[in-house]
Amino acid sequence: MTPPTPRHERGLVRPYVVTDGRAHPTRNTFDLVTLVLAQYDRPLTGLSPEKRRLMELCLGGPLSVAEIAGHLMLPVSVTKVLLGDLVDSGHLITRAPIPSAQLPEAQILQEVLDGLRARL
Repeated sequence: MTPPTPRHERGLVRPYVVTDGRAHPTRNTFDLVTLVLAQYDRPLTGLSPEKRRLMELCLGGPLSVAEIAGHLMLPVSVTKVLLGDLVDSGHLITRAPIPSAQLPEAQILQEVLDGLRARL
């Protein structure tokens, strides 16, 4: 007989149980890179075990939706439903990801390269 896998060891709870039967969040504004921040002054009492774990994870600092799903080992769709509930209750706030810096123009890069070559 094969040893139990970590999935069997931690128990299998169906996603619909975790989300109270809902398949979609109350808000459909979460992207995989949406940043999530916890509100420190909100009580954790009365939250489901999954929501409590999510809150405890986010209290360590901002994380993306993808990171949260990975840490919790939950499908992204389930994570989004839980996030929507916690945003609605005021436990979490979300922010759009910080945009990447715009790449400099090729002409500026060429001038820098030419200047460096001239010094050598």
